[in-house]
Amino acid sequence: MTEFELKYGCNPNQKPSKIYMRSGAELPIEVLNGRPGYINFLDALNSWQLVRELKRELGLPAAASFKHVSPAGAAIGLKLSDAQKAACFVRDIQGLDDSPLACAYARARGTDRMSSFGDWIALSDICDGVTARIIKREVSDGVIAPGYTPEALEILSAKKKGGYNVVKIDEKYVPEHEETKDVFGVTFSQGRNDFKIDYALLDNVVTDNKSIPDAAKRDLVISLITLKYTQSNSVCYASDGQAIGVGAGQQSRIHCTRLAGGKADTWHLRQSPRVLELPFIKGLGRADRDNVIDGFINHNEEDVTADGVWQRYFTSQPQYFSAEEQRAYLDKITGVSLGSDAFFPFGDNVERAHKSGVSYIAEPGGSVRDDNVIEAANKYGMAMAFTGMRLFHH
Repeated sequence: MTEFELKYGCNPNQKPSKIYMRSGAELPIEVLNGRPGYINFLDALNSWQLVRELKRELGLPAAASFKHVSPAGAAIGLKLSDAQKAACFVRDIQGLDDSPLACAYARARGTDRMSSFGDWIALSDICDGVTARIIKREVSDGVIAPGYTPEALEILSAKKKGGYNVVKIDEKYVPEHEETKDVFGVTFSQGRNDFKIDYALLDNVVTDNKSIPDAAKRDLVISLITLKYTQSNSVCYASDGQAIGVGAGQQSRIHCTRLAGGKADTWHLRQSPRVLELPFIKGLGRADRDNVIDGFINHNEEDVTADGVWQRYFTSQPQYFSAEEQRAYLDKITGVSLGSDAFFPFGDNVERAHKSGVSYIAEPGGSVRDDNVIEAANKYGMAMAFTGMRLFHH
């Protein structure tokens, strides 16, 4: 297949639309089921690069949950704790502990469930039946992987009344070094970003604390690889083998840090007894539970514990989850890693990171205020590495 016709481009009025190889070569993908669209393929090809790189650098199966060309979650295949399984709604998945790929997707999908609603999925390895069963019950647009077991393909092809998008990619495919895109009739050309992210990037530790444990180095690598495929400006918090908060596409870096930090806080609070013990009524859908949990934690548009409201969601009235109670819980969190796709211009980013339990930072360095940023990190005993490499992605 040298080209694939799409229903339309980013929006229904943008026609005609297709994907193809400028060289006339065969596309490196095969559509096994469904009919993916323009944005689907943008998500598919960006997310595939992310999981392929995570697998290559860390040696474990990887998964990503993408929305609008940025990751909502990314993870490697480490087993989940009981609290994590509960927070990710996968306690009942048979065989989960025996499938590292399923563990990776459970983590990637479960971290920021609000953002992952209607996601595109990328898997570094052949999709197995366990992973497919998790995907089957989530609201999702499609999946890309290097292959599928017969069981997995049968499960996925039946999703969305047979219309679910299943894409197979040639894992040996290597694109040309030069990449181009057109904007307003003007063609842009640049070398593909094939910069290698590995542990060596973390050697230049500029803080008084020089100690970065192996687990933190792993999480910093996850953070940096995730940022490589996140729309800039971007900041990523990571912990326990997964991205736990991604702040993408913000004009101000402190806004990235706050956005990602809020998501990281929500991930930790989802695992708190106050959330895990919420008495949901029987039959409340998964998406509804996500919305209610988000409201319970973040005190959004609706107070889900208020009289006349809680009855729609719970069998008994939960106690309001106060900001003071949440702060006391979050103050116990430490060991979180944070990456930034460009330098921190002010120490306020470090101050905000500290509130979300960050102990380790990787950022390019090179700001005229590096001394101020280092001073802020030293204030909290953090270890911070200057990578020397910016990771903008647009």
